[in-house]
Amino acid sequence: MLLNLHIKNMALIDEIDINFNDNLNILTGETGAGKSIVIDSIMLALGGKTPKDFVRKDAEYGLVELLFSIEDSETIQKLKELEIPDLDNGELILSRKIIGNRSVSKMNGETVTLSKVREAAALLLDLHAQHEHQSLLVPANHLKLLDRYGHETLDSKKEQIKSIFQEYSKVKEELTANTINEEEKKRQLDLIEFERKEIADATLKKGEDEELEQQYKVASNSKNIAESLSAAYNQIDNSAYDAVDRAVREISVISEFDKELESMADTLATISDLLSDFGRTAREYLEENTFSEEDFRRMEERLNTINHLKAKYGRTISDVLAYGADLDTRYDNLVNHDLYIEGLQKQMAQLEETLQNACEDLSVERKRIAKILTEQIKEALVDLNFLDVRFDMVFEKMDHFTANGYDDAYFIISTNVGEEMKPLWQVASGGELSRIMLAMKSCLADVDRIETLIFDEIDVGISGRTAQMVAEKIHGIGSHHQVICITHLPQIAAMANHHYLIEKQVTDGKTITHIYPLNPEQEIKELARLIGGVEITDTVLESAREMKELAGKAKVN
Repeated sequence: MLLNLHIKNMALIDEIDINFNDNLNILTGETGAGKSIVIDSIMLALGGKTPKDFVRKDAEYGLVELLFSIEDSETIQKLKELEIPDLDNGELILSRKIIGNRSVSKMNGETVTLSKVREAAALLLDLHAQHEHQSLLVPANHLKLLDRYGHETLDSKKEQIKSIFQEYSKVKEELTANTINEEEKKRQLDLIEFERKEIADATLKKGEDEELEQQYKVASNSKNIAESLSAAYNQIDNSAYDAVDRAVREISVISEFDKELESMADTLATISDLLSDFGRTAREYLEENTFSEEDFRRMEERLNTINHLKAKYGRTISDVLAYGADLDTRYDNLVNHDLYIEGLQKQMAQLEETLQNACEDLSVERKRIAKILTEQIKEALVDLNFLDVRFDMVFEKMDHFTANGYDDAYFIISTNVGEEMKPLWQVASGGELSRIMLAMKSCLADVDRIETLIFDEIDVGISGRTAQMVAEKIHGIGSHHQVICITHLPQIAAMANHHYLIEKQVTDGKTITHIYPLNPEQEIKELARLIGGVEITDTVLESAREMKELAGKAKVN
């Protein structure tokens, strides 16, 4: 849920912090106090467009920051798939900073794109205002919501279809890839035979290339090696050996007179041995490592052959050999092509029949559940003063199978007698649309994973009994979700679990918007203002107190 909203330097807001709670959070205030600024700021943080001149003129930047606490494990997993860091504690800080014509969005301190912000926002918050962030208006979501509503009977059927579809897709892909005419078959056989022969004739051995490359490196530098090694060997001629031997004998004679001289004698003896070892090793190397032009050319040709095969068939000799084994399988399939294709076709037909039956079974069950759900939504709409409403779900069969069956489905509605039923997303009225969403949310509250719902303009054009029903439904949703609702209606405000007042004040010649939570007595006064307007009499206060008490009883019931 949304724990905290921080806004700085936005329109009439200098800097505010709002700590929201669970259940129903109500925000009220005079017209023009800045309620729209709160909504616009949230939409801005969630990746929306920046309203013109939204940042205060006297400020270097504007900032909106949202702090979410996330409990749903599936939501956390989906956020992790978006590569959002530091989610192990179940908290996400989402911020957007506006500097001039630029903006920077961050999630848990890491700069992210607006597209990623919008993906994350769709999992966290549903904002019903000005047609923004309304997940129920996305046709693709309608079937998902139906499936969640009927998950007890639908999940097992969907899992079965998913498993069959995976196997079906694999066979279909294999069949498509291998369906060829005789001319193409001959062409492929010729190519495979050529490639098989090319690999077989090379008689490759694993690791052969690495050994050859080392030998080639030495051979290609053999002249330089021989010249330098011979020069080094010649520098140490017989006179050098004789000189060291004489020095050893001289030191040996005197070393018995002083023990310190013994180590010097040992050093000279070691030098003599090392010189002898060097001379012997150098002679042996020069004698053994002689490369003829023929040997060098043969080695070069072998390396060229290996590198050519690696360039065509794989990065390593092992890859080339594995490709060769695959060629053998493909060759056998082509030689026995008719039998191979016939086997795939039979397998495909069997899977298609199984998939068709499973999809049909799923579709029948979905339609049964859709009747129950749409009837509930219709009843909720009637409660919300849509007296002549019709509400249904249209099912269309796709021309192909998917892992989710073959159904394409969406909600349709008609709110007036004689009016044609239309897809839900074609409903235009903001206030009407909000109440439709409210009715749907009240029926889907148990299965909707989005934790936070924000309602704005929910009370446009309603009053009396309708207002009371709207209030009760919003409170009902608040028992399953965190709800933040901006309202002008006292009936809705009276249902608040937590009530906040938005008001503007003039300080040092500047108009500043403030938001703060109300205590029980302040709530009564604010309800009285909503009921009575400017003049708040004792009678109005008493009516407000009674309305709050009745709301408390309605919550219990």
